[in-house]
Amino acid sequence: MTTILVTGGTGTLGRLVAERLRAGGHEVRVLSRHSDPYAVDLRAGGAALDAAVAGVDTIVHCASGQKGDEQAAQNLIRAARGAGVRHLVYMSIVGVDEVPFPYYRSKLAVERLVEESGIGWTVLRATQFHDLLIMMFQGLSKLPVMFLPAGVRDQPVEVAEVADRLVELATAAPAGRVEDMGGPEVQPLESFARAYLKASGRRRAVVNVPLWGAAYRGFRSGGHLAPRRAVGRGTFEEHLERRSGGGRVQAGRGRSGV
Repeated sequence: MTTILVTGGTGTLGRLVAERLRAGGHEVRVLSRHSDPYAVDLRAGGAALDAAVAGVDTIVHCASGQKGDEQAAQNLIRAARGAGVRHLVYMSIVGVDEVPFPYYRSKLAVERLVEESGIGWTVLRATQFHDLLIMMFQGLSKLPVMFLPAGVRDQPVEVAEVADRLVELATAAPAGRVEDMGGPEVQPLESFARAYLKASGRRRAVVNVPLWGAAYRGFRSGGHLAPRRAVGRGTFEEHLERRSGGGRVQAGRGRSGV
């Protein structure tokens, strides 16, 4: 069995990856800014990061944020090279090369850093998690009217299924850019919003609003979708049912995002 470091290992995805790897008999180190014994800010790097990476065979890089991802990746790759890490697995997002959204551009830049790292690498892109849609709808439904970007579809995927796939990739040989992973259904964003409202027991008018800009055009054209890779099985409504436990979906349960 190997020693595997999971960055962002206390987050929605990383936590599940770490649990599954441990269940498979691997030694797992969880790296997070506030999780001992490997409490590390990747954006700062330094001796703490070097210690976390020492003796590691594989890194599964799930940590991500709105700022600093490129610097974090550079520090992680530098430490991984020094420690002789053999495999770097990176979790990315479908559409990072199609939609000129700032966060997506940063993810694409990290992909390129991973590819050019000199370390054996694997990159998996997935569509957005069900939890991210729920978090978005929770925010939008605070107003009496839920405003949505007109003409946008989505294809959410079950985070547990993505975790299973990452574990499969992390315990195999470096594979480069593997096939994308998308959820089982592509629907208008409004359809998912209405399913959320029904499950949460909220009554809101839903209004589709045309927006502007290159990023909106990218989303509207479906650059973030992978209809030919609809390999996920769990639907959004099934996720809502599990999350509610047969009752209503409550706000503020857990963290979301890739």
